[in-house]
Amino acid sequence: MDTIDLTPDLILGAAELERTDRGLRPHRLPAHARRRDADPQLTMMEAQPSGIRLSVVTSATSFALDLHATRVAYRGLPRPRGVVDVVVDGELIGSQALRAGDAVELDMQTGGSTLVPGAADTVEVALTGSGDKTVEIWLPHNEQVELVALRADAPLRPATTEGPLWLHHGSSISQGSNATTPTRIWPVIAARRAGVRLQNLGFGGSALVDPFVARVIRDTPADLISVKLGINVVNLDAMRRRSFVSAVHGFLDTIRDGHPETPLLLVSPIFCGIHEETPGPGAVDPAGWATGEMRFVATGDPAEVAAGRLTLRVIRDALAEVVSARSDDPQLRYLDGLRLYGEADAAAVPLPDALHPSAEGHALIGERFAGIALSSEGLLRAGSG
Repeated sequence: MDTIDLTPDLILGAAELERTDRGLRPHRLPAHARRRDADPQLTMMEAQPSGIRLSVVTSATSFALDLHATRVAYRGLPRPRGVVDVVVDGELIGSQALRAGDAVELDMQTGGSTLVPGAADTVEVALTGSGDKTVEIWLPHNEQVELVALRADAPLRPATTEGPLWLHHGSSISQGSNATTPTRIWPVIAARRAGVRLQNLGFGGSALVDPFVARVIRDTPADLISVKLGINVVNLDAMRRRSFVSAVHGFLDTIRDGHPETPLLLVSPIFCGIHEETPGPGAVDPAGWATGEMRFVATGDPAEVAAGRLTLRVIRDALAEVVSARSDDPQLRYLDGLRLYGEADAAAVPLPDALHPSAEGHALIGERFAGIALSSEGLLRAGSG
């Protein structure tokens, strides 16, 4: 097989590609934001390539991608490895779990970390039949990767992009926490069902109404924009209602500076029982250490809601009021997150760690979002031209 240049036009969903000693590292935030604005949590999450994929047209019968992963591991709490999905002409034909790569082992009890180095993985793709095929290699949503080398037995060219470009910002739920593979995170499920092109700015622990994220959205081309806010603000106990409402208005104002007429959807949190009535901060439940399971609890005092502490119920009311106050913006819509995953859904398809949806939950949310927001008559597309 011949070596193929890994050029930016083969890779969709990335803000930038950083040249490293090994190869190319995809980023979901531009360099200026990473250098000045991103804290260690966001720096880790934005380099996990949720929604990023190689997309090519080829008559090759086989090709291979070498990649070097870096993952976070919690000592004493096993976590599933990242997975690469291969989609051919729109159909998922295979998934490969990563086995090698570097691990940053975190000790949640002491706060210490240890780097355990490893080798690269190779994803091999075998194709049947003759003629051109559109092949997508979806990178892991939960591990950083460096693209080392691409080889094929026939030329590859960039796939033609089709459908509107949907830019979505949210939390770890939007990044894909607890989903099993990169095409099974809810934004990818929704995008593939609706025939739109996803650029995913879902960042674990980091949907905090940051002004610099609004500037990134402002400066990024998009046909459709959605912003899902609230859960991180609550579980970090980051704001009070007064500051939250003002920050959301400023966030939307900044987006509108670059996208004055782009359809824009403000989405409130899905149901999460621990934070519906109880403020943050959230914490890891220490009882999980005995069973090797990570679960979350809310540690705030419900009595302080009257003084401005935030719960998910307060957040939903506040976001609905924000959109109502901006009634002069006909392309701004509101979606109550309970329509995507509500209390009855939590009883039928529980959040396994009390915070993030299961694989079944991601499928439910993705299918509903596709219908409610991304269908031809959905909130983001009806009347958008």
